[in-house]
Amino acid sequence: MEWFQELTAFEQTYWLLTGVATFMFLIVLITTIIGADSDDIGGDVDAEIDADTGAGFQFFTLKNLIAFFTIFGWSGISSIHSGNSKPTTVIVSIFFGLLMMFVMAALFYYISKLTSSGTLKMQNALNATGEVYLTVGANRRSTGKIQIKIQGALRELDALTDYNEDLKQGRIITVTEVTTNGTLIIEPQNKTKLLC
Repeated sequence: MEWFQELTAFEQTYWLLTGVATFMFLIVLITTIIGADSDDIGGDVDAEIDADTGAGFQFFTLKNLIAFFTIFGWSGISSIHSGNSKPTTVIVSIFFGLLMMFVMAALFYYISKLTSSGTLKMQNALNATGEVYLTVGANRRSTGKIQIKIQGALRELDALTDYNEDLKQGRIITVTEVTTNGTLIIEPQNKTKLLC
């Protein structure tokens, strides 16, 4: 405490800010490593700050602000110990704090691009080739099922056709349309073969 009391008010402010920010940074780091639920530690606050739950470039999040103040504090303390003036110290602190925020935002942005939600996007089925699994009634009379490869996986999906004959099991088809409720509209191809 004697050491702290001998510091100027400017230095004390930096040390206090750095201590609090570093402590919070360590908590976020530890909870990230052990896999704590993001909603428990700042997940909701992040959503409120950036108002975007998508995987966009999120600059103002709780984690980024904690990182900003941590680097702001430590770079400021280093600048003070280097003998720089107060204005120079503040400028150096802000610069390195913002740099850290940018680096973290970019890191999380590119990591989010590597992950896949696994959500099936029916529009990806357009123009894809598949095979009738359960007979599809002519002129949209009855819904059948087809097997089709979408997003790297073979799936069994509902289908209708505008063709004037029933499309029987084993018939090779092409998807021509996707309805608003996710049913595929198909048409037959000329040859029949098994889908691999």
